[in-house]
Amino acid sequence: MVWKSVVGKLWLTIILLVALILITLGTLLLFYVDLTFSSATHEIMVLFIITGVIGFLLTTFFAFFLITKITQPLVQLKKAADQISKGKYQTRVPIRSSDEIGELSNTFNHMASELDTIIKDLHLEKDHLSSMLRSMADAVITFDAAGKVILTNPEGQHVMEQWRNLGWTEGGNDAPAMYGDVPEPLYELYRTVLREGRDLSSKINVQDGVWSVVMAPLTSNETVRGAVVVMRNVTEEYKLEKLRRDFVANVSHEIRTPLSMLQGYSEALMDDIAASPEERHELVQVIYDESLRMGRLVKDLLDLARMEAGHIEMNFQQVELGTLIRRVQRKFQVYSKERGITLTYLLPEQPLILEAADEDRLEQVLTNLLDNALRHTAEEAGISISAEPLSKDGKAYIQLQVKDQGGGIPREDLPYIFERFYKADKARTRGSSGGTGLGLAIVKNIVESHGGTIQVESQLNVGTTFTMLLPVGSPSYPIGT
Repeated sequence: MVWKSVVGKLWLTIILLVALILITLGTLLLFYVDLTFSSATHEIMVLFIITGVIGFLLTTFFAFFLITKITQPLVQLKKAADQISKGKYQTRVPIRSSDEIGELSNTFNHMASELDTIIKDLHLEKDHLSSMLRSMADAVITFDAAGKVILTNPEGQHVMEQWRNLGWTEGGNDAPAMYGDVPEPLYELYRTVLREGRDLSSKINVQDGVWSVVMAPLTSNETVRGAVVVMRNVTEEYKLEKLRRDFVANVSHEIRTPLSMLQGYSEALMDDIAASPEERHELVQVIYDESLRMGRLVKDLLDLARMEAGHIEMNFQQVELGTLIRRVQRKFQVYSKERGITLTYLLPEQPLILEAADEDRLEQVLTNLLDNALRHTAEEAGISISAEPLSKDGKAYIQLQVKDQGGGIPREDLPYIFERFYKADKARTRGSSGGTGLGLAIVKNIVESHGGTIQVESQLNVGTTFTMLLPVGSPSYPIGT
């Protein structure tokens, strides 16, 4: 309404002021007018009325003038402010004068321009930060003081979704209510960061994974209002570091025994401890056997290193697997008879053709598996080799199995038997078994180089079965990947 505007209030004020002046003048001069102009009272009253009407018209004209010069620019300023509040920062007010209203419009336009620039810079920084977060391989998650997620990148969102599906067993039933969306492995670190307000780092274990966690507080006016978590899955790095340490320790252990025996027996020869040629021959035979054992160890280490580095040379060609199995069975037949072990094979009538396979490497696989089986199978027990065609996920495979009736492998050791130097029987020494501890690792690498898989099933005092799936066609990925 016009009465609530600045001009309306000013107009009413002027009208009331003019009316007050006219009333005051009329009251003060009424007695004087009656004495002096007693014959012209009607004309004087008309004069007062005309004067009042003219004053009213003048104030009204002045009010409309103010509406044009003041109210319209103010209304435009108000509309422009409403547009800016809605995010339209390019809105500007036309400048029609150089007075205070014009200066106000100019200042408003400058403010809008600066605000537009600041908002664009903020959007640019936000987009830059979002791009950085999206491109990070690490999981970044921001929690507020109540434990609710404020911001996260795709990797962090993926981790949160995975961890929500896990059944945590620690922390109690009240922990989720206390810490909001914070996963249980981060409870203690999150609470310490909120309490102490300093950066912390740690390593946490989630199922079979290892995570490196760095957590920093979010501060505002010297108050901790949340925490930022940066997490990286270091499971592979952890395993590789552990593998490196174990490799150095195992190689040192494996080489120490033959070196000690070589040194001891050679010193015995040098000191002429052997009293007869037979004893001397026995010492020389031990030295020779231990040197062969070291040679096998070094050869297997080099082969395994080349395989894992992807430098193994594979001679792929068509292979008839049945012929290979019969040849390997004949090779071990004499040794198995000497041990009182029955070695058999079971093959279908149709040929088992692998379109792209390295026959020598597959023979090495069967040789290592049979050698292991013979060394851990008691007398009057049996070992069997079987192969059959198999279809899986619409692809053709040949399933190859080596099954023995040996002592078996404990369930807790099954996930690790393909690791280098791993011993399921902790009391067994390499010297008594004759192996280098690398055979199964080499088998796994060769099978995977053919694009296949190998699995093991075992039961204590019943036996062990190694099952391989070899694709009939070419390997599905390059060698060494």
